[in-house]
Amino acid sequence: MNQDTVVNLAAQAMSLSLKVAGPLLLVGLVIGLVVSVFQAVTQIQEQSLTLIPKIVGVAVVIVLLGPWMLGQLVSYTSALYTAIPTMVGA
Repeated sequence: MNQDTVVNLAAQAMSLSLKVAGPLLLVGLVIGLVVSVFQAVTQIQEQSLTLIPKIVGVAVVIVLLGPWMLGQLVSYTSALYTAIPTMVGA
């Protein structure tokens, strides 16, 4: 296994992690922004007001996109395990 292979595998893993975690992070960011604007307008400074909607939003995204996320991870892992003999032998 040479340096190019390692760099390529690392790039693929980082790309996959961004693709899988992106929707979760985006939903958390949007909900946090909306709740922050709501808190600034109403001057309510309750800490649980920011946490509960984020948890619910992320849970909804996991329920809706969970099968797709799992499919992406399984296909990457399967391709990686299939390619191990070619990487070791090279």
